[in-house]
Amino acid sequence: MAQDLSFRPKTGEIPTEPGVYRFLDSSGRVLYVGKAKNLRARLTNYFGPLHKLHERTQRMLLAASDVKWTIVATEYEALQLEFTWIKEFDPPYNVRFRDDKSYPYLAISMSEAVPRAFITRNRELKGVRYFGPYTQSWAVRETLDTLIKVYPVRTCSKGTYQAAQAKKRPCLLAEIGKCSAPCVDRIAAPEHKALAKRLGDFIGSGNDAHIKELRERMLKASEDQNYELAANLRDDVLALEKVLEKSTVVLSDQTDADLIGIARDDLSAAVSIFVIRGGRIRGNRSMVVDLELDRSNAELVEYLIQEIYTPVPGLDPVEVPKQILVPELPEDRPQLQKWLGELRGSTCQVSVPQRGDKATLQQTANTNAAHALQNYKLKRSSDFTARADALAGIQRALNMENAPLRIECFDISHLGGTGVVGSMVVFEDGLPKKDHYRRFNLETSDDTESIYQVLTRRLKYLKEDAELSDRFSYRPSLLLIDGGLPQRNAALRALADSGVSGITVATLAKRLEEVFTTDSDYPVIFPRTSEELFLLQRIRDEAHRFAITAQRKSRTKSISSTLLEIQGLGESRARILLKRFGSLKRIKQASLAEIESLPGFGPKLAQLVQDSLADSENS
Repeated sequence: MAQDLSFRPKTGEIPTEPGVYRFLDSSGRVLYVGKAKNLRARLTNYFGPLHKLHERTQRMLLAASDVKWTIVATEYEALQLEFTWIKEFDPPYNVRFRDDKSYPYLAISMSEAVPRAFITRNRELKGVRYFGPYTQSWAVRETLDTLIKVYPVRTCSKGTYQAAQAKKRPCLLAEIGKCSAPCVDRIAAPEHKALAKRLGDFIGSGNDAHIKELRERMLKASEDQNYELAANLRDDVLALEKVLEKSTVVLSDQTDADLIGIARDDLSAAVSIFVIRGGRIRGNRSMVVDLELDRSNAELVEYLIQEIYTPVPGLDPVEVPKQILVPELPEDRPQLQKWLGELRGSTCQVSVPQRGDKATLQQTANTNAAHALQNYKLKRSSDFTARADALAGIQRALNMENAPLRIECFDISHLGGTGVVGSMVVFEDGLPKKDHYRRFNLETSDDTESIYQVLTRRLKYLKEDAELSDRFSYRPSLLLIDGGLPQRNAALRALADSGVSGITVATLAKRLEEVFTTDSDYPVIFPRTSEELFLLQRIRDEAHRFAITAQRKSRTKSISSTLLEIQGLGESRARILLKRFGSLKRIKQASLAEIESLPGFGPKLAQLVQDSLADSENS
């Protein structure tokens, strides 16, 4: 059974984003490279019953000892990265092409009076503009089929074109809107050539200016009640947005660089390193480090560079590239560059990518780092022994009679004193019980009074005469509060007033991660990398996330209902306002010119929005 494969990852560890995966043997050789728009859905197919898989897949899995993956932003990036790594590693279980000519390209014959868009594997044709290559012919055919709906350039052969000219009757593609029919003069040759140029410019540059223009025309047609035109323009916008996925895995300037992405929390940091040579990603790896000390991002970058490139006796030195791209500059950059230059034998520049392909690739590296950190934390939280040790450690540190098998954590969230929401999250045996979570709507913006109110409402279910028919009536071992001494005191007051005893209270102050508990005004300090602090932080952060989510939902609902009361605004334009300004306050502060500049807004509607919001404020 494939389930018995020792290297099989847990399903929850596999990301659901698009990416590229590699199966490796025990010596590290890449056996197979594949891509997926959903890595989890694709990889789990490999770990079903072995006898149901193709014989070649069975042999590959039995020869493999590990599987690795790299997250990318789009399916198109996955396509490009798969192509790069198949060329780089020549995996034995991948389909092999003899040379570059066997890869399909999308081509436009710009030298012809009436250019033609077509698919070819021949790179030697003159006067032809090429795009690609693609690793699969279906991918380029699908791309071309989508684009000619928006740019109806001819795709027929020379013989078919001449036959249509002689018969003065176009082919079926013209009748279904996939060709502008220059063969029967429905479009003049110069106009058709300009259309072909726009098609090439769109594919080559990834410029979304035409999409913006189409979207503006669509909104205008809708306002003019020309709904058929608006629907056609909408379809064109959707088609171009589907195709317009600019690759960040192939850089145009033949860059040689290592690009470092970082994700971190208070206890750990993960780094993802993309090795870029000749403008293409040649490999990537991730690593996780525990933060014994509180390091800034700049200090962490410096530490990582030293860790990665310091030569290890007995091992070959790590290759130092021309550039090291980082998310934040280290303070000792000149010294680091000098040291790296000496290792390399020539200059090495450490810099932060600001714009373009490199900045986009930086975001992709950060995404991979965030996933590595999430996996690391997931492994720690899913480790039964680690959870048991953490609960036992909390019991000892807080002088509890028993280990806190049920912990309830509370947090308060508000926006400028309005929309106050309290959250309660529940962890049993160190794992979240999401069906036990609760939200509380509050009237007061005072943090300690909010804690008191939330706990009073929660503790009334623990009185002896309370009905025990709800999960809310389960008794916790530990009440954990996000805060410090004032919040601890508010919780103790709620316990006293509710007449409930035998429950330990603890607060976790975020700045110094100090734990204040029931019996002492002096904090308990846990080691920064201890399992106990890791568990308490995870619970506290989950309560904060849950509170923020509830507060945002409440706020968005309130803002949306106010905007939808404006006659003639509608849901789509209300969303545009919210996306641009973010809050009612900022919309009210916006000038008429700022509102007019939004898609679908004109002077009359902008004035109506301002007047309506001003009236609601005065009423």
